[in-house]
Amino acid sequence: MAHWAELDSNNVVTRVLVGDNNDPAGDEGYQWLLDNLGGTWVKTSYNAIGGKRRNPETNEITEEAGFRKNYAGIGYTFDAGRDAFIPPKPFNSWNLNEDTCLWEAPTPYPADGKMYRWDEDTTAWVEVVLGE
Repeated sequence: MAHWAELDSNNVVTRVLVGDNNDPAGDEGYQWLLDNLGGTWVKTSYNAIGGKRRNPETNEITEEAGFRKNYAGIGYTFDAGRDAFIPPKPFNSWNLNEDTCLWEAPTPYPADGKMYRWDEDTTAWVEVVLGE
């Protein structure tokens, strides 16, 4: 199945629809979208995440390049120069990783097995203690 992201005038995704791989026109439903819904549509891949391709049979992330870096979601931006879908920026202090087209905190998430939340005021990870 082909997936298509509709873009607004600012290249922000407003919806994602599934096309038909058996479409008689052979374009996986692209022309149908244009004829019946209008707008601007860009193909996206359900198996793209962080610049890599997810194997749909095993769910493992491969070393293959992911089509347009990430699967489009509502609110994502399509960057034509990067040929990538980029999620909304979660915090002002975070930076875009050019390889994955995902946002990263200025300090890495602690790898100690505990749960943390991001505190934008201190630009630090704060441990989440359940039950308190």
